[in-house]
Amino acid sequence: MVGMSRRSLKQCVDQARVVAAIREAERLTSGEIRVSLARFFWGDVEKTAGKAFRRLGMENTADRNGVLIFLVPSRKRFVILGDVGIHEKVGQDFWQDASARLSAHFRDGGFTEGLVEVIRLVADRLATHFPSAGEADRNELSDEVDFQ
Repeated sequence: MVGMSRRSLKQCVDQARVVAAIREAERLTSGEIRVSLARFFWGDVEKTAGKAFRRLGMENTADRNGVLIFLVPSRKRFVILGDVGIHEKVGQDFWQDASARLSAHFRDGGFTEGLVEVIRLVADRLATHFPSAGEADRNELSDEVDFQ
């Protein structure tokens, strides 16, 4: 996967399943979930995830309840970033649990399965603290998978 093209990066996950999981998740909550995939790079994955978080406007949600799952498939590395609104509610233990679940799938190359499971996990927790406003709830951020 080293030096993967943008096209092969898009083949790492089943985009339709991931987008469907995000849309299903966001029916339960006013929170926003995004997934971003990056090609191979040598830099700091956490720092790059932070840049993606800002680039995607994740901190611009009304309740500061956006969650970004940032993946570098070629390095089998990822970062899950929750904005301050959700982080204050769930704490570090939640993010560690979500990371452990994602890691288990990634070790076997199950990127899509891991993403779908963690999206559902995040949605359940977001729904507890930030339930959907029903018809009045608006989608603040795109549900599409972002490719860098």
